[in-house]
Amino acid sequence: MLWNDGLDESVRRIAEAHHSPFRLWASPGTGKTLALIQGVARLLKEGHDAHRILAITFTRTAAHDLVVKLQDLNVPGCDNVHASTLHSFCLSTLRRQQVLELTSRVPRPLLRPSAKKKFEVGFVLQDFPDRFKGARARDKRLRAFESGWARLQSDEPGWAQDPIDKDFEQELLGWLRFHKAMLIGELVPVTLSYLRNNPACHERSAFVHVLVDEYQDLNKAEQVLIDLLADNRNLVVAGDDDQSIYSFKFAHPEGIIEFPENHPGTYTAPLAESLRCPTKVIEMANCLISKNARPDSTRRIQPAPGAQLGEVDIVQWTSLEEEAKGLAEVIQLFVRDGGVASGSVLVLAPRRVIGYEIRDVLQSLQVDAHSFFPEEALDSEKAQERFTLLTLLANPRDRVALRCWLGFGDPSLRKDAYASIRQYCEQNGTEPWDVLEGLESGSLSIAGANELVGRFSELKSGLARLQGMEINFLIDELFPDGESEVETIRNLALEAMNSCSDAPELREELRVSITQPELPSEGDFVRIMSLHKGKGLTADLVVVAGCINGFIPYADEGLTLSEQQHQLEEQRRLFYMAITRTTYYLILSSFVEMNARVAHRMQAKIGRHIGRDKVRTIASQFLAELGKSAPQPIRGEELLNKLRQENFLNIA
Repeated sequence: MLWNDGLDESVRRIAEAHHSPFRLWASPGTGKTLALIQGVARLLKEGHDAHRILAITFTRTAAHDLVVKLQDLNVPGCDNVHASTLHSFCLSTLRRQQVLELTSRVPRPLLRPSAKKKFEVGFVLQDFPDRFKGARARDKRLRAFESGWARLQSDEPGWAQDPIDKDFEQELLGWLRFHKAMLIGELVPVTLSYLRNNPACHERSAFVHVLVDEYQDLNKAEQVLIDLLADNRNLVVAGDDDQSIYSFKFAHPEGIIEFPENHPGTYTAPLAESLRCPTKVIEMANCLISKNARPDSTRRIQPAPGAQLGEVDIVQWTSLEEEAKGLAEVIQLFVRDGGVASGSVLVLAPRRVIGYEIRDVLQSLQVDAHSFFPEEALDSEKAQERFTLLTLLANPRDRVALRCWLGFGDPSLRKDAYASIRQYCEQNGTEPWDVLEGLESGSLSIAGANELVGRFSELKSGLARLQGMEINFLIDELFPDGESEVETIRNLALEAMNSCSDAPELREELRVSITQPELPSEGDFVRIMSLHKGKGLTADLVVVAGCINGFIPYADEGLTLSEQQHQLEEQRRLFYMAITRTTYYLILSSFVEMNARVAHRMQAKIGRHIGRDKVRTIASQFLAELGKSAPQPIRGEELLNKLRQENFLNIA
């Protein structure tokens, strides 16, 4: 592969940056991940010990790809490089050092599948005492706890300072310890505490080289943990503040911007020449991101020498249904007549419903298409209830699952009745399951807890029916074919079926698939997913669907004006990231109306009603920020006619 001079220099610098922090400040498509891989390869070829190299990636897929690409380069020792996500590294450290066992914590993760439906985490928030008012405030405080109480880049992570935060932490830890569970986000602050308090521990001196990809997506607690692992040795970070899109976990673009200030002697290698994007898309992306307040307003993506101009269409359809039908026909034209492999098509959608509509039409047109919205697999209460039943089938003593089962079907989640059960268990050292059996048989009486007996009896009956079922029958019973509310989790279960022999294995496979999805970087099918999940992917044809105000960007009216501005800038960064996935052709699509019930189900705040059953929408404001290089928007039928009649399809 031929690189630009900046990339080749970066590889050399990574390998030579002994005892000196190194920041690879890279725009989209400029090859930062490749530079990290080549940097590791160079270290190994120069004789550095692979066991003492730690590579931290943002996803498990990226960690796996890093090792595979090192293997492809035939670099001796590459299998011994430590490559993982930060959370995986933390969990293995805590287990290896018995930190959880010694602190009486159980690594049973609570599920928070999506922002809209918190599932198990939602029960934690509901069970808090009434003095902690407001579900939104509780959720924000819980996320701050997961971030080591460092809400701002300037905060020092690790300790709650505010009295309410301290009270909240005490209540939260009490709930988690009783239910023998942990928050996934806890792994980092717990590991940070362990490393701080044990300076002689193995991990503090295990690595000579620490390399971190997507540094802009780390919060302050994660950054400090990385610093302890590097401990004044060779630290290399790569990222781009213009692609910082995880503020919900208190990751801020300032993290990579201020890296040199916090790491004296930092060498910064800017990568601006895009090896991926066509010229027209680069011009549009630069214009879009310039609308954000940025510390270096002169930073721009540059096209590589000989880069293609590329093609862009901005299109609008009459309705969401027409958009799905029209975009599917467009993709079919490219795949059937344009010589474009289906695996070179990427569809990004701000809502699962939009992605599913496009997928279904593509499949009806005999175009192989797969959707990837695993984080929404447990959005419906029916899916949550069935998954909880599976969890209890795997382990009837799972206290979190039992708590959820008892609360389903009631707006209050039967908070008060369950509080009586928990209080009795804590006072008497008994299991919730045993207490419920005593209530059911009449051998025990607890004031206010009787309303849980019916739900418990229903649970026992359900478990008895499922006991001993073979995996395929169990999946059909829990997640029936044809039920839209369980469609996503059924598909995940079917994919996992061949590697599972019993309920515990199936439950674990589903948990990992939902919380740590392995999204394919390639495949012989059209890939359809959220804008966030498109991060790091590349395709010849990229379609961004649902480009309407309320979806991208969306507005959270519960925020202050300042918070809304920060949210708008992050949404702009997300859109910027999405449009720079393409190597040649980009289609940005919107629609002017949609079904009111569908809009309500998607929690969309997008416009006024047209009659009783429809709402009006308008195209995303970001489309007007793409500058003079952007084409004029056209109607859907105009795009189809153009592609049918002219030679626009051959982009291979």
